[in-house]
Amino acid sequence: MITKMEDKWGHMLTNIGWEPHSLSFNIHNTTVTQDIVIKKKKISITGRESKFKQKTEIMVAAAAAMASSQLLISSSRSLSRLSPFQLCVFDSKTVVPCPTNGSGNNSIKRRHVRCMAVGISPQAETKRSGFEIQTLTGWLLKQEQAGTIDAELTIVISSISMACKQIASLVQRASISNLTGVQGAVNVQGEDQKKLDVVSNEVFSSCLRSSGRTGIIASEEEDVPVAVEESYSGNYIVVFDPLDGSSNIDAAVSTGSIFGIYSPNDECLADVDEDDSTLGSIEQRCVVNVCQPGSNLLAAGYCMYSSSIIFVLTLGNGVFAFTLDPMYGEFVLTQENVQIPKAGKIYAFNEGNYQLWDDKLKKYIDDLKDPGPSGKPYSARYIGSLVGDFHRTLLYGGIYGYPRDKKSKNGKLRLLYECAPMSFIVEQAGGKGSDGHQRILDIQPVEIHQRVPLYIGSQEEVEKLEKYLV
Repeated sequence: MITKMEDKWGHMLTNIGWEPHSLSFNIHNTTVTQDIVIKKKKISITGRESKFKQKTEIMVAAAAAMASSQLLISSSRSLSRLSPFQLCVFDSKTVVPCPTNGSGNNSIKRRHVRCMAVGISPQAETKRSGFEIQTLTGWLLKQEQAGTIDAELTIVISSISMACKQIASLVQRASISNLTGVQGAVNVQGEDQKKLDVVSNEVFSSCLRSSGRTGIIASEEEDVPVAVEESYSGNYIVVFDPLDGSSNIDAAVSTGSIFGIYSPNDECLADVDEDDSTLGSIEQRCVVNVCQPGSNLLAAGYCMYSSSIIFVLTLGNGVFAFTLDPMYGEFVLTQENVQIPKAGKIYAFNEGNYQLWDDKLKKYIDDLKDPGPSGKPYSARYIGSLVGDFHRTLLYGGIYGYPRDKKSKNGKLRLLYECAPMSFIVEQAGGKGSDGHQRILDIQPVEIHQRVPLYIGSQEEVEKLEKYLV
């Protein structure tokens, strides 16, 4: 009988996702003592044999084995204190005796917890529960409590995450809402503005203004930096590309938003009239002086709009990724301390411009594709969205590049709100960002929309390219 019970319990545990390392039973009269070791944790359950036929008890046992500390569950425990996972074992049809002051017994139907006391051995290894969920808001508050950031920066990042949620919704409904195609205007870069470019810029700007913690914002879609109205202004300087890769929108390919946050330069923050928040020529020169190298970044990140909405953030203490849970509308921590591989076998260059590159870069690309008998050719992957290509490179390793060429003498990507934030992120993940000759984060911007070549990815791959370009 014991063997049959062990086989049955082992099969049921395996079916719900936890494979037991060992099972043991001790039957005395009608009472069964069950010892289960799951993921190096030992738990014991005692009860009548009939109770152990319920799969719900096994699920509770498995949940307890995954917990980080002792867990006791009983029908007297307040329902509000039980986790959502434990709620799934409630039996709303259980008939529970309800004594009254009168004669006889009455029975009523009420929600009842069909489980018994469960305890974890105190010697068990401590692990975080597999069902623990940490939102971006909760994570930011923990960083604030630890002294990593202040309350104002927490508000700024929260406002950016709100903007990303709104833009994600717009991107997903672009075709339905007639937001595909061009707007008809040209931005300061000389690029045709897509409808979503304009709307996304307005969303991003509005969220930052309403936070009350930003003093100056600079966007790819704005000719000049904009000072926030005095009644809403704060101190932080936020630079951003509201919708990177917007040329892919009509094809529903990955796009994203990029941002960087700098500390203020008090001597250069200008007072702005309420009726006109656009900086004049004197103030523009002042803001140009505020343009800081990427090494001064306090925080940087991006949000990728794809099959999942992923918000990647660094505060200068590692890289963390949050995924938007569509059910609750919250970004949930899904990756901690992301590290890019030291090397990789993927390169992401727009080889349509191959004939416009210099000979040194051509030689580098040729060697990647044909390394000779001593090596394996690299694989080419190119989306056409900096955020999409960078995110893949961050996870799998390799190198992404957008070089200068005969058509774009200084490259195409902007230093302040594209290259610097991405380089800050990749360095925090153990990688490297370079213009081919020097570290991106060391370059001092001289104007808001300054362009530079960018080579970013695994440290070994970027250093290998730099040797070709010497």
